[in-house]
Amino acid sequence: MLAEMIQFPNLSPEIFSVSLFGTDFALRWYALAYIVGIVIAWGLAVRAVKTPALWPAGQAPMSPKQVEDLITWIILGVILGGRLGYALFYQPGIYLQNPAQILRIWEGGMAFHGGLLGVVIAAWAYARAQGINRLAMADLVASTVAPGLLLGRLANFVNAELWGRATDLPWGVAFPGRAAQDCGQALGEICARHPSQLYEAAMEGLILGALILWLVYRRAAFHAPGRVLGTFLAGYGIARFLVEFVRQPDAQFVTEGNPLGLAWQIGGYGLTQGQALSLPMIALGLWFLLRARPTAAKVPA
Repeated sequence: MLAEMIQFPNLSPEIFSVSLFGTDFALRWYALAYIVGIVIAWGLAVRAVKTPALWPAGQAPMSPKQVEDLITWIILGVILGGRLGYALFYQPGIYLQNPAQILRIWEGGMAFHGGLLGVVIAAWAYARAQGINRLAMADLVASTVAPGLLLGRLANFVNAELWGRATDLPWGVAFPGRAAQDCGQALGEICARHPSQLYEAAMEGLILGALILWLVYRRAAFHAPGRVLGTFLAGYGIARFLVEFVRQPDAQFVTEGNPLGLAWQIGGYGLTQGQALSLPMIALGLWFLLRARPTAAKVPA
């Protein structure tokens, strides 16, 4: 048994619950993370469009009212894209046989990469309908995402889900539950795992978010269209790719002959599903960064 590890704190996924008409309704930390993340993103976007100096020629691509409308579209994109992405990327066999289960979002199961695609489609459609510069709007949206990622990963930790691989490091966490404790250890010993949710919270939320805000407010990043978007895509992709080395893959990818859960492999070497989905993000982010150039327009004095 390990002499050093962190016991998982006594945390409940539910903040509170009430019973009405024979049905239990609960507010969960994960739902609250979505709500607060969206509110923070809204506030950051409104502040940005109200600060003319951040934009070429002192002209923001959207009005505060358009930001408010866009948030509604993005919420739909996150929910529909995240759910469909989870069904297609991680559980295709189950959901293709039972398509109606895709609609049961209250049972859990959301994929970030699917949610990202949903946001891209929703934002593109809104920009086209409103005649908004799509790249400038993409930069604006990308500058607001990191706080929500931070809160979402913290909620994953509270839910004791998406934990990492077994570890003997002193900060390994003994997560509750049969699945988390099934590490192949000797009978009676406790299994400690990487708190990969906290790694992602730090890398995708704190570090990437701080970098993007610094670029926006100190390096005039909006004046080079695509720079903020490219930074977010490449930064998230790199962070997720690295964390996947210590994150426990989804159970359907783990077999006796594939204990690392590699979804794509050749000769024993390969990538997890999360790494495979992150590579296009990294490539696309680098492409936007290489193409980003400061505009010739001057901000009026």
